[in-house]
Amino acid sequence: MRTGTRWFLPETPDVIGMLRAQADVTIEGLDAFVRWAGGNPAAADEVRDKEHEADDRKRDVRAALTVAFTTPIDAEDLYVMSDRLDRVLNGAKDAVRECEVMGLGPDHHVRDMAECLLAGVRLIDETFERLRPGSRRGGDPAATDAADAAVKEVRNLERIYRIAMSELIELEDLREVMGKRELYRRVSRIGEDVEEVADRVWYATVKEG
Repeated sequence: MRTGTRWFLPETPDVIGMLRAQADVTIEGLDAFVRWAGGNPAAADEVRDKEHEADDRKRDVRAALTVAFTTPIDAEDLYVMSDRLDRVLNGAKDAVRECEVMGLGPDHHVRDMAECLLAGVRLIDETFERLRPGSRRGGDPAATDAADAAVKEVRNLERIYRIAMSELIELEDLREVMGKRELYRRVSRIGEDVEEVADRVWYATVKEG
């Protein structure tokens, strides 16, 4: 549309770039989560700070989707990926808070599961970059390859979770058993959120193909 001598062109914000910015903050938050789970209580504040920052990045994605004339893949799929990714740090923050309330510290099982989450989201970040049209041509790896690798990290987390739960029978303190069981379950549910992002990448890729 032309008014006077100015042209008004439809907006084409870099939604993939914004989604990756959200993933970057999530990675930073999970890195802090790993350090917290490894015995650094001070990292809890960084987990909380990054969760708030990730909320801002999620809002950036949503705002861009409302004005974008076109998007590299379906806007609804991008929205769902951002939303499910947001749940990851929400879950990490909640796990930290629950431990603080209960006066219960994380153990090596929580640390190992947190490391799987961090590795999984790093792979999710790769899937986002490979969703760009230019990355889907030639011999470049598909977004679904990285998505599959992210799901594999979730499977590793589930294996650690089962081991952790089985070892609870060796504990005599009922309060410790209940607290650790809930913590393990909470961290395991974060893995489900990572897997949902990967599944949506597959859905969006198949639909586009």
